[in-house]
Amino acid sequence: MKTEREYKKVLLTERGKRRRETRHPWVYDNETENAEEGIKDGDLVDVMTGAGKYTGTGFYNSNSKIRVRLISNNANDRFDDAFWARRVRYAIDYRYTVMKEGDTNCCRLIFGEADELPGLTVDRFDDILVAQVLSLGMDKIKGRIFEMIVNDLESRGEKIIGVYERNDVAIRKLEGLQEYKGYYELPGREMPQKTVAAIVENGISYDVDVENGQKTGFFLDQKYNREAVSRIARGKNVLDCFTHTGSFALNAARGGAKHVHAVDVSELAVNMAKRNATINGLDSIMSFEAVDVFDLLPNIKSGEYDLIILDPPAFTKSRQTVKKAFSGYKEINYRAMKALPRGGYLATCSCSHFMDEESFIKMLESAAKDAGVRIKQIEKRQQSPDHPILLNVTETDYLKFFILQIF
Repeated sequence: MKTEREYKKVLLTERGKRRRETRHPWVYDNETENAEEGIKDGDLVDVMTGAGKYTGTGFYNSNSKIRVRLISNNANDRFDDAFWARRVRYAIDYRYTVMKEGDTNCCRLIFGEADELPGLTVDRFDDILVAQVLSLGMDKIKGRIFEMIVNDLESRGEKIIGVYERNDVAIRKLEGLQEYKGYYELPGREMPQKTVAAIVENGISYDVDVENGQKTGFFLDQKYNREAVSRIARGKNVLDCFTHTGSFALNAARGGAKHVHAVDVSELAVNMAKRNATINGLDSIMSFEAVDVFDLLPNIKSGEYDLIILDPPAFTKSRQTVKKAFSGYKEINYRAMKALPRGGYLATCSCSHFMDEESFIKMLESAAKDAGVRIKQIEKRQQSPDHPILLNVTETDYLKFFILQIF
């Protein structure tokens, strides 16, 4: 990696210049008008205005709509090992500061652009790190970054056996990268064989399948939202929709629910949830069903449940499908509101940043009107702080979570 200011230059259009003034770390293909000859995909480039003003340095990729992913706004930065080690240390220091004691054992250590490590996600599940690399530039230096993360954690007295890559996602093709999964071969270390990690979150034990589980194996962003639900579940009959590994259901059961029924369309997910209930000794007050939530909710008897939890997958992954997603979110929330008794509780969320908070609230209001009920907001929450939000980067602000009372 170069240590002198020898990087080739990419020039911004006027539109690109205006967006760079917000310090958003992405420069799109239609925001550049000229690039010096000889730039290779994955190279670092300096991003300049037409007047020759420096605006930042980042990874270039002609294959991607995100033409440049910025890593620095400082013309004096030198992108050597010391630079990357600082970035890693800052990210991990942040987690040790904002997470509750003991919660760094299972948390997100690196959250891409929010940690100024674009396209890189690293989750920790006890002694296994799970990484996903979605940018070509980061992919070229990932080995150095992985070693730095492991070394940093071990310097804090933590034990890490390896880094498992979950690069089996189609979005990598947009960066000209191949899909695959498996352990990264760290220099001087044996290749681990273990692919299931045992974690404890909110006092609940889980087996996390880092090889076959969704995304990196477990959804960490709802950690404290699950805890919030457990507080209102005591003594209640609870329905947990889209249960996946059963995490919301288990938190409700541990919080003292009278009974929890957990449902998911996936038989595999339901079996994982059952296993987790058994591991935690909570199966006696829980039941499970493989069923489509859209088919289940219309057939629930009014008052059958005191608390309904809706944690669906993202109904939209683009602006073009937001209207359709609005209808999907409204349908399940309307049905839940109709099924709940007066004084019942609804925990509901969206994990798509395209469904912004304003739209989500409008959806809830519309669902309540059609259900003939009013809703009282108890809590409005977001993702846990190991998934930090950059206020100038809307893409990092994606999780909306509401606890409501129906009356």
